[in-house]
Order: sequence, then C-alpha cells, then structure tokens
Amino acid sequence: MKAGRRRTVLAVQGVYYLATGLWGLLHVRSFMRVTGPKTDTWLVKTVSVLVSAIGSSLLLHTRRKQPQAEVDVLAIGSAVGLACIDVYYVTRRRIAKVYLLDAAAQVALVISLVRALGARDLRRDDVAERCLLMERQEPRVAAADVDAAD
Repeated sequence: MKAGRRRTVLAVQGVYYLATGLWGLLHVRSFMRVTGPKTDTWLVKTVSVLVSAIGSSLLLHTRRKQPQAEVDVLAIGSAVGLACIDVYYVTRRRIAKVYLLDAAAQVALVISLVRALGARDLRRDDVAERCLLMERQEPRVAAADVDAAD
C-alpha cells in the first residue's frame, strides 16, 4: 500500500467535503444559486453538517502515522453513497444536472482511494486479520523507557 498516496487522497476528499459542507451552511443562498432551488433549507443544512463532519474527520485522520481501515470505509462509503444519490435524483429530475459534476468527483475519489489501497489491502480476510492483531497488541515498553525509570 502506498501510505503517502492514501493520505493525499483522504486529504483531498476531506478538503472537498469540508468546503462543500461549509458552503451550504455559511451561504445557502449562493449554494442554491449553483445547485438549484430547494424547498427544505433545513435538509441542505443537515447534509452540510454531516458532510463537513466527515471531511473534518478525514483531514484529522491524515495526521495519523498508522491509517485505520474504518476511515477507508467511511471515505469510500460516503463517496459511493453521495454519487449514487446524485445520479439517482438527477435522472428523476429532482435535482439539477450540476450534481452530476459532484457524482463524477465522488467516483474519482473512490477510484483514487481504491488504487492507493491496492488489491492486498482490499481483501476482506486481510483486513479482518489486521483488526484482530491490532486488538490483541499490548503496549510495548522500550528498553530506553525501562532504563529511564530506574
């Protein structure tokens, strides 16, 4: 796995989600000018809060030394879910076609993250095995720490 590439993709997704989420919260009028009129602004704000929270979580995660599989699930699941919603409602003419641009961005994020993860990291057995190993690990005490305590 290419940890640097994975971290970069998560950072890009985090910035994208945080920016689009905050836009819907801070200036709903311009948001609706671009994305089309909405009858329920509370729903725009609710989705904006959730997307902002996901983006913030992804950005914070990029600071970790050891990436967590749960964050990959959050990143991929969010992008797939948002892309599906975009396409579904555009095809039913419930939302503006501009949402297809967002769907394309979501698909690009999924493809980039899957490539960054690599085939080995996507095997279910491998992920489950790593999770079990992480649960069983006990904190390690370095020899230098023992010497310093004496």
